[in-house]
Amino acid sequence: MSKNPDQNPQNVGGFDMQGTSEIYKFNTSPNTRVALSQKIRLLAPTYGRDARSGLKRHQLGVVSAFSYDGNSRSTEGLRGIGFGDQLAELVPSVQDNPSLSFSRALFYLSNAYQSIGFAGGVDGPVRTVKHTRWPFDMEEQIVFSDIADNESDGSGGGAAYTQGVVDVDYSAQNVTDPNVSAFKYPYKKHKAILTYFETCWLHSIGHSVDIGTAHITEEVACGVTDIHDGFSTYGEFLSTGNNPYLNQVASKRFPASRP
Repeated sequence: MSKNPDQNPQNVGGFDMQGTSEIYKFNTSPNTRVALSQKIRLLAPTYGRDARSGLKRHQLGVVSAFSYDGNSRSTEGLRGIGFGDQLAELVPSVQDNPSLSFSRALFYLSNAYQSIGFAGGVDGPVRTVKHTRWPFDMEEQIVFSDIADNESDGSGGGAAYTQGVVDVDYSAQNVTDPNVSAFKYPYKKHKAILTYFETCWLHSIGHSVDIGTAHITEEVACGVTDIHDGFSTYGEFLSTGNNPYLNQVASKRFPASRP
């Protein structure tokens, strides 16, 4: 369906979109310190492009809700006989299996299967979860405001943590510039915090039809094998904060040196 503008993955000037129709039309967003849903980018593989093209993930359109769960773990209480009702230590267990879900409007020429890389709808025979044979990856990008860009560490040329913080180039939008050159943006990029959802297995896709609601929304749920920042190497000595042996504030139970 090369002429299908609702499902026509493109990469124009580094800005990757799942389609070219009016549903992918942009506008500007307020500059705030609080993160805005208007500036969250969700990217997934799109049916119609192969990996050799270098266009592996594209921004989804018309997503009304997104969440991921399972980012939790329990603790087991350790107690000893003869010491009263006292916890000796809480021992962390393993993390729960993570999952993600999102809601996306259903289009005649573009459905949720196609938006995550499967040959569904007008592109192929996939109609149910049992027809899907491979997992996929997704990204969430929390795009900064001008305020956050200006005030984030390293913005003045100093050292900054760059793993998992990417540049999103908006120059391909060709926004109309003012006539006064001094009032033009010298560059049209925002930083974004990247969260990478690796090897997502589809749990469910469904929709309901209600005569009282004009449009139809599809609900998608997936299991996620791993969550990371897309760039860092993880291992035993991962420096994650609250380490008293690195002169960081943590718990009084673990002072940097014993008295």
